Amino acid sequence: MAEHDILWRRADGSIVACTEKIKVLRENLAELRQIAQDAFEDALLMECSEAQIRSVFQEVIDELANPYHPR
Repeated sequence: MAEHDILWRRADGSIVACTEKIKVLRENLAELRQIAQDAFEDALLMECSEAQIRSVFQEVIDELANPYHPR
């Protein structure tokens, strides 16, 4: 899904409508995609398993901490 197609929502399901907030979210997501793509390609060039790379990336995402609502 492209950054401009995402309808951002709050935890209560309401839509985030602030143009500046959406702009920041889109920019952050684009940067994250590019960094992930670069790291993915590097790992492939180093002959790592594509399945393992994806698994490790997923682990990284799953381990992100929410500093505003600790688990």
